[in-house]
Amino acid sequence: MLADSEFVTLRNRFKKDAEFLIQEADSDEKTQKEKDVKPLSRINRHSIFWIVLSAGLTYYFDFFREIMENGDIKSWWFNIGVILLLICLSLAGFCIVYLEWFKGIQHYDQEFPAIAPVTTAAFIAASCSFNIALWPVWSFVTPVILFTQFMGVVMLISMLG
Repeated sequence: MLADSEFVTLRNRFKKDAEFLIQEADSDEKTQKEKDVKPLSRINRHSIFWIVLSAGLTYYFDFFREIMENGDIKSWWFNIGVILLLICLSLAGFCIVYLEWFKGIQHYDQEFPAIAPVTTAAFIAASCSFNIALWPVWSFVTPVILFTQFMGVVMLISMLG
């Protein structure tokens, strides 16, 4: 008899948890609808921070001058990284300019599901290639510089699209 009452209390607890989860899911749907109605501002402090930090590191480390003039850069890895980065940027441009601006497709990941994984894989390979190529120039600071550059570019692109 004691075991039956334990099962009853356990069942009631799961029933209450299930009701709570259902109510929470309903409120999530409402908040998602509210988010779709009022889009967030594209220009915010977070985006400005990364763009300014990226520009500051570019200036402080003479990023472009070092890339053009430094002979320690492993050119094969650098060229592979440039090609992969161009693939990423062209896919982002395709999504932002063509699909969103011209076609009006807001959820292009549903229309073209392969774009996100291909872009992600190309970017990961590009970042590895750039880290290998530029390691002789900036050593252990290279990943920090490249990550900051990446965040600055992503925030700049998010302001456009």
